[in-house]
Amino acid sequence: MNTFMLSFSAMLLYVATAIARLYGNKIPVNTENPPLFQLKTLLMGLGGIAVVLHAIVLYQSIITTDGLNLGIFNAASLVTWVIALLLLLTLFREPVENLIFILFPVAALSIGLDNYFQSVRLLTADMGVKFHIFSAIVAYSFLSISALQAVFIAIQDYQLRHKHLGWVMHVLPPLKVMETLLFQMIALGVLWLTLGLISGFLFIEDLFAQHLVHKTVLSLIAWGFFMILLWGHWQYGWRGRKAIYWTLSGFALLMLAYFGSKIVLELILQRY
Repeated sequence: MNTFMLSFSAMLLYVATAIARLYGNKIPVNTENPPLFQLKTLLMGLGGIAVVLHAIVLYQSIITTDGLNLGIFNAASLVTWVIALLLLLTLFREPVENLIFILFPVAALSIGLDNYFQSVRLLTADMGVKFHIFSAIVAYSFLSISALQAVFIAIQDYQLRHKHLGWVMHVLPPLKVMETLLFQMIALGVLWLTLGLISGFLFIEDLFAQHLVHKTVLSLIAWGFFMILLWGHWQYGWRGRKAIYWTLSGFALLMLAYFGSKIVLELILQRY
């Protein structure tokens, strides 16, 4: 199967998984298995195939004879693949299926953009730098899920304060569960971001020559935001609006550090 068919199939399955989640409550009840179990099985089946096909597409586009191609659209597609994979793995033990109908269409869109816009940024690197890249992508993926969690928590908090129980309150887990998941995701994201920053300082020789200073500074500030949030939650029980503010602020800095710099360098300045 060629790259186009693999990409199209992965996109179709991502969208199908999102639709299945959206209309999942209408699945007929089976006397042997509860509806939630049937829905989770369906989501993991469709989503699992989509993730596998997406991985094959990424392998074909990123792994080249000249090195790793991490152009902006390849990188975006790789990040959304990691997010989709982490979401499915988390689904084994946590009620995160409601994030699927937001994140999976984004993964499908990233595949489409990667196929339409052929971005090239070749990187020849040793194992240390590859570990740095891997750590950064995993960190960004965990913290992306955290940011979406924070958005949903903000909606839940608003609806509870105004006593207006909309669709979000009906389809999402209780607010306490959502906040627990939020801090778990942030803790994992900060762990990987810490590894990424340490490995970057150890294995990347010249930050100035490689246009990485601004990215490093913004990532360090974002790391500080998340560390303050975790410390505040542990020490003072921060939650609710404070958790939302610090999470979204840290994520905005992290997104600007990575994709903001890539947009400027690759799409505006045409530096590869």
